Amino acid sequence: MTAQRQPFLLVFVFAIVCVLSAVALVYTKHESRKLFIELEGLTHERDELNIEWGQLQIEQSTWAQHARIEQVATDDLALVRPDTADIFVIERP
Repeated sequence: MTAQRQPFLLVFVFAIVCVLSAVALVYTKHESRKLFIELEGLTHERDELNIEWGQLQIEQSTWAQHARIEQVATDDLALVRPDTADIFVIERP
């Protein structure tokens, strides 16, 4: 190789390396932004599910209250509370 070709080849190799590095940087930034958008979507979905879970817990506690159970027993099942004379206490010997 001549003395003039060697610096040109070296500059050409460095130029290729710089271009490849720039392409890799752009690709990495693009992937990073894509993953960040996915993360934000999943975070929003998690928050929505946490809100729904809290609402379901409140609804469950409402349905399980004693007053609600008593209301269903009297209205839907037509159950009545027994008179005190009809209640017997059995003691163990």
